[in-house]
Amino acid sequence: MMTDPISDMLTRIRNASMAHLDRTEMPLSKLKKSVAELLKQEGYVTDVTTSEEGHGKLTVVLKYGRDRASAIIGLRRTSRPGRRVYLGHEDIPTVYNGLGIAILSTSRGVMTDKEARRQKIGGELLCEVW
Repeated sequence: MMTDPISDMLTRIRNASMAHLDRTEMPLSKLKKSVAELLKQEGYVTDVTTSEEGHGKLTVVLKYGRDRASAIIGLRRTSRPGRRVYLGHEDIPTVYNGLGIAILSTSRGVMTDKEARRQKIGGELLCEVW
């Protein structure tokens, strides 16, 4: 039984990136799909696809630059099942002086740190990507 599906998702992406794989697959959920779509919008992954057959799969196509250098340098899970981290909009951290992103789950959906600051809304800090 898996107790932290977001951590599992980030670990699958990190492992696939370190192994220079083209894509990685994971079980589908709405939250994972939202996080993956944000990674696509911010340019960290190339494509996100879903398949509904069986229990559903989420496929993330990874993005690489020159010399097969991954677009994702690091991933960090911030809020965990044992220690949830909730922040107001004024306390949202900047990741690598704005070069990375923080992903938050808010009452208005999953969004990046920049969007949450712009809308002046806080929430649960899911992870940081740089």
